[in-house]
Amino acid sequence: MTDFSNATLNWDEHGQPHSSQFDDVYFSRASGLEETRYVFLQHNQLAERFAALKEHALFRIGETGFGTGLNFLCAWQCFVAQAPANARLHFFSVEKYPLSLDDLQRALSLWPELAELSAALIQQYRGLQRGFQTLHFAGGRVTLTLLLGDVLELLPTLNGSVDAWFLDGFAPAKNPQMWQPELFAALARTSHAGTTLATFTCAGFVRRGLEAEGFALQKVSGFGHKREMLAGHYTKNQARSAAMPWYAQPATPPQGHALVVGAGLSGCATANALARRGWKVTVLERHSDYAQEASGNRQGITYLKLSPYMTQQTQLVLSGFGYTRRLLEQLPRGNDGAWDNCGVLILESGGDNTERQQALANAFPNLLQMVSKQQASELAGVDIPSGGLWLANGGWVNPRALCKYLLNHPNIRVELNADVTSVLHADQQWQVCTGDGRQFSSPVLVLANAAEAGRLSVTAHMPHKAIRGQVTHVPATPASSALRTVLCGSGYIAPAWQGMHNIGASFVFAFEDLQPTAAEHASNLEILNELSPALHDQLKPDPVAELEARVGIRCSAPDYLPLVGPVAEPEAFCQRYAKLREDAFARLEQPCPWQAGLYINTGHGSRGLITAPLSGELLAAHICAETMPVPTALMHACHPNRFLQRDLVKRRR
Repeated sequence: MTDFSNATLNWDEHGQPHSSQFDDVYFSRASGLEETRYVFLQHNQLAERFAALKEHALFRIGETGFGTGLNFLCAWQCFVAQAPANARLHFFSVEKYPLSLDDLQRALSLWPELAELSAALIQQYRGLQRGFQTLHFAGGRVTLTLLLGDVLELLPTLNGSVDAWFLDGFAPAKNPQMWQPELFAALARTSHAGTTLATFTCAGFVRRGLEAEGFALQKVSGFGHKREMLAGHYTKNQARSAAMPWYAQPATPPQGHALVVGAGLSGCATANALARRGWKVTVLERHSDYAQEASGNRQGITYLKLSPYMTQQTQLVLSGFGYTRRLLEQLPRGNDGAWDNCGVLILESGGDNTERQQALANAFPNLLQMVSKQQASELAGVDIPSGGLWLANGGWVNPRALCKYLLNHPNIRVELNADVTSVLHADQQWQVCTGDGRQFSSPVLVLANAAEAGRLSVTAHMPHKAIRGQVTHVPATPASSALRTVLCGSGYIAPAWQGMHNIGASFVFAFEDLQPTAAEHASNLEILNELSPALHDQLKPDPVAELEARVGIRCSAPDYLPLVGPVAEPEAFCQRYAKLREDAFARLEQPCPWQAGLYINTGHGSRGLITAPLSGELLAAHICAETMPVPTALMHACHPNRFLQRDLVKRRR
């Protein structure tokens, strides 16, 4: 696993940054701004191409070496000046050593004319961890996805196409590890006929390597003291056959209107992601208000359950945590607000031993810090029985407030008391009926209704596991109000919000109703006692029968990854790919039998605050046939078709 650390900079007498890792400058000492505009904007013909974009078009730029973000900001500035008002820009940039926030602010202060855009980047430049990190600007019109880590590891995982390449990064002589044949192959794999490329270097092996992959290049005059540079375009028209066609992109539905079933976090995030892309979205919610089930808890915890290894779950959590953290910056913070980054203490009492916690701290040193019992107690403001891991950027969120924010878009309409009883596809439209006789239709239908999706025939084949959870509400006391952080172990307690502590949550797989139970109250209070006996005594939570509670149903999949993506017709799938029963690695070419226009976003379990917002963006990328905001393997790991494929391989179907 590649180490993740910030860039180490030296600053010269003119206030310009110099990389200690590569002993090289980030941009021309003559004028970084003009260098970017000449090398990358002019030689990718961006002003002309932006001006020629059609309505609602998406333009994708790829970059090697984010550095100070100067290239991104210049491209953004040019896009706003030239492109149609409803066109969008998605900028993908790889960076092994991202600048710290302080260094980024210092570097960007060099260009006052970019001050407004720089301020927006600085405001969103937080929660960054290795892997894919997506940031939104200008109301979603401009998106930046940072691929943080080694370019030769991450760029090959980019799923989709790029329209223009900024081949930047430090000079080949200073950074030979990047300028490799594997890089040139990855650029070609994500290019299409007409994709342009520009780079400041004119090194012969770079030109030969790119030409060998299908780029037509020419030498042109360089910027400043550099005599020559390279510019050109990709010449091939690749037919990308999918080795696993059940993960391929289905035919793109016509943009216009989508129905989303469910107004919890998954549904609200999906609706918002589509609305930002110009879609009209109708959200159908079976209750009398939004966020009435698992997304309706008073306080959810932005807590990370990680592995020291980069498993698919860890990749999703790292990308999702940053995505949610940046999203929350749009909401009011603190005791009178909707969230607080008060920090999370993950205590050893939760079953994680010291060795495992130390391994996590070693794997994620800029995210997690080991603390002693005394340090934990000082951070929390109450006596803690053990040390643990300190997640400084974690905290709590009111999920309902987040749902409200996501739904607050002029392209979104919410229909309440709309309990969906049947769905039918006819005449290229999904016909949706509700229990009170209302009917809705749309070419696109998204099921974001948790375990309820399992009772609809079109998704009944998917494994949805319902898990009951009860959160106990205990009135705060003057002494308990000293708690400053979230405490996590086998459960959690959050700092007091609106006069109440929230403690939980139970995990019950067999249940009959949604009424609070004394047994689950007792279980939650035992969790509180494990986290902090002193806090338990301060709260005096007796008698149990008088405590308030909230019960919700989580929806999880067997592998604890969500189900996000287009939905296949199960019987036709099993017939078409029956060969998988005999050969799990069979190369099959037949296109997947999709249920046209049907998508799903469910199965987030107890991690919905971390995974659902990013999954909304991922699903919108599926629907709109965009380059994905997550690595290819992670997109596959969350794809709903994974269970049909696994069942065939294991001969369960």
